[in-house]
Amino acid sequence: MSAIYRRELRSYFCGMTGVIFIAFLLLMTGIYMTVYNLNGGYPNFEYALSGVIFIFLIAVPVLTMRSLAEEKHARTDQLLYALPVSLTEVVMAKYLAMVTVYAVPIGVMCFYPLILSLYGTVTLGSAYGSILAFFLLGCALIAICMFVSSLTESQVIAAVISVAVLLLTYLMSGIAGLIPSTAGASLAGFLVITVLIGLIVNVMTKNTPVAIGVTVLLALAVTVLYFVNSTMFEGLLPDLLTGLALFDRFQSFINGIFDVTAIVYYITVIALFVYLTVQSLEKKRWS
Repeated sequence: MSAIYRRELRSYFCGMTGVIFIAFLLLMTGIYMTVYNLNGGYPNFEYALSGVIFIFLIAVPVLTMRSLAEEKHARTDQLLYALPVSLTEVVMAKYLAMVTVYAVPIGVMCFYPLILSLYGTVTLGSAYGSILAFFLLGCALIAICMFVSSLTESQVIAAVISVAVLLLTYLMSGIAGLIPSTAGASLAGFLVITVLIGLIVNVMTKNTPVAIGVTVLLALAVTVLYFVNSTMFEGLLPDLLTGLALFDRFQSFINGIFDVTAIVYYITVIALFVYLTVQSLEKKRWS
């Protein structure tokens, strides 16, 4: 595992991907810190971080697009299956290499609140709590995009899909506000979600009958629940989308509140998508 981790980390810094990612993130953070903290006079570093999070929509897909898609395109993914380590260790090594690249600008950002404190009163606890949440948010997005990269052989397609997924996540609360709170609207939304799940299963397993079966079973289950108790569907989908919004959970830290549930949620998302990536590679091995 350590050999794979070192190889992956070296590839990010021998090429331009890692350097560009770090420079771009630090540049945008510096710009927002200048605008909010230095020119605006706000002592809250978390305000600068709140302005930077939209950069993830571009930066994270660029960082992750080659992680597994390149292996498939070059047909070197077959070598991963022959290594004397488990696929879980392979995926973790690749993931940790990307997180290490991401941790470099985060480490530099840790000095910013200290610099600001030289010129005024800064609540360091709130600042570093927001940096921790910012780091975990990025780690969660990296895990999501790594999973997307495991589904395709093209880096470009992986990047485009990752941008679309992150944009959908970024706008999730706004989308939830557009969905009617009626039970029928929630039912229709859940049926669409079952189709999307079926498509993902089909991509992962390359087994259309299984994917159709999963879609039909989920659709039947949702429909039966709707007819048994339709009132539980009233406003259910908008509330669910709002609750699952990754970016919105960072809002608590911007307001100076250390939200433990947000930390747990980010860690859960990381574990889930790392697991899904492993399963995606396992299905590829036996297909």
